[in-house]
Amino acid sequence: MFWYRLKLFFKKNWIVLSLAFLVFISIILPIIYLSNLEVNTRRYIMGINIASMPWAVLQTIIFVGFLYLLHYGGGFSRFKKAKIKSEKVNIKFSDIIGLEQAKREAWEVVQLIKDRKRVKKIGGKIIKGVLLIGPPGCGKTMLAKAISTESEVPLLSVAGSEFVEVFVGVGASRVRKLFSEARYTAKSFGACIIFIDEVEVIGRRRILYDAFGGGSETNSTQNQLLVEMDGLNDDDSNVIVFAATNALEEILDDALLRPGRFDRKIFVGRPNLIEREQLFGYYLNKIKYDPAIDIPRLARKAVYKTPAEIENIVKESALIAARNNREMVTYQDITAAIERIELGFAHKLIMTPKEREMTAYHEAGHLVVLYLTHPTRDVFKISILNRGRALGVVHSIPKEELYTQDRNSLLASIRVSLSGYVCEKIKYNTTSDGVGEDLDNATKIAHNMVWKLGMGDGGYVGNFSAIPEKELSPDIALKLNNEMLSILKKEMNESEIILRKNWNIVEEFVKLLLEKDELEYDEIVEVFNKYK
Repeated sequence: MFWYRLKLFFKKNWIVLSLAFLVFISIILPIIYLSNLEVNTRRYIMGINIASMPWAVLQTIIFVGFLYLLHYGGGFSRFKKAKIKSEKVNIKFSDIIGLEQAKREAWEVVQLIKDRKRVKKIGGKIIKGVLLIGPPGCGKTMLAKAISTESEVPLLSVAGSEFVEVFVGVGASRVRKLFSEARYTAKSFGACIIFIDEVEVIGRRRILYDAFGGGSETNSTQNQLLVEMDGLNDDDSNVIVFAATNALEEILDDALLRPGRFDRKIFVGRPNLIEREQLFGYYLNKIKYDPAIDIPRLARKAVYKTPAEIENIVKESALIAARNNREMVTYQDITAAIERIELGFAHKLIMTPKEREMTAYHEAGHLVVLYLTHPTRDVFKISILNRGRALGVVHSIPKEELYTQDRNSLLASIRVSLSGYVCEKIKYNTTSDGVGEDLDNATKIAHNMVWKLGMGDGGYVGNFSAIPEKELSPDIALKLNNEMLSILKKEMNESEIILRKNWNIVEEFVKLLLEKDELEYDEIVEVFNKYK
């Protein structure tokens, strides 16, 4: 009983007892020790301790200061926050070309921000987060700035990479500082928008089991972001968080995407035909260009291009025109810019006549089969000049925006890929290693058609690639592979029939390529029209 009482006494009074022990050890015991020494010895020890005291205090201040900087928002947690008043952003929806669907959705957000008092009055809650999703270069950052301008709300702009640091805990500290400043700004101006670009850096799925601890810092930063977003209430904030990502939505953690955090998702996609025409007109008006340029034709050639890519094409065409001592940009400069960007710089290699002729036949085979049989792609240019690893190229473009491919389109892509191999075989009864990439592409398409998309002729429907190899029947795997080989063989035979039937056109293109090295679209169409 006595020991339990003694234990309870220590448990209740351990703080007082600990302080008394520390006072005894650090003050009383040294005084007793010094009192028993000689006067000179005592003075010597006291002098040394007093003289070293300032250095001890300075070291303590440095140590404590370092801990404060590291963990409580000091120098290491500082990062470049671009706080911008709405009137200084000065980007309106009218300044954004295209993105009509995204702008309609964003305008709803603007109205919700402006009418927040009315929303509160009927018992609703202000949205906390908006996620902007789309390919890079489509205008997500510009759209966030336009929302800030139109809603007349200050903007705090940061990048996801700014939360990543070598020191543990810095990312979470920066998140705390960001939201603290956002709350202060919101109280000062009525509301505030936080814009986090590249949110996938800190928003990807958390690693719960990591033997080496590599994901713990990202996890803590993301956890702090979740806590701060949960802490946004109607009383003290009016803080809305915008985040942009060009990664797949599935990469982000589910906790970020649940209702109550990122309540809205706005997809900022690539421009359509009309919007591309507007973009070309907008960027061409910034330079001197030939009025005869057919802008709608350019828009048709730039299928799937983003606004940033269209701007880059126009800028590159101006550089090409300047190098060629022209006073204005012509249509040829723009097509040359597209080739430079997509295919790289052309180099004329010194090849043997046989090798150069074989390259011409290979590319002519691709060209003829593509032009005559592919339902969704058109020829842009053919060349036997070296670009990167390719000795020659047939540059094709989509005829229109398509977001899915049917079986006929996939079979045509296989047929076109095999046509260079077939053309070499017809002419020389042998082939070169230049067909390697073409065969690789054709095999991948055929494999996906049979194994994943149910497009084989044997009636097997399902994604058999999702079944573990050990669980898949060897007989089924053999039949699927035979179906894949059957598709390749059938399209190769079809390609051979087309090329033999139009061999005079192949020879015409080979002759022109050996003379000019490259043929533009109009020259290609002229040859086909010649042979009707």
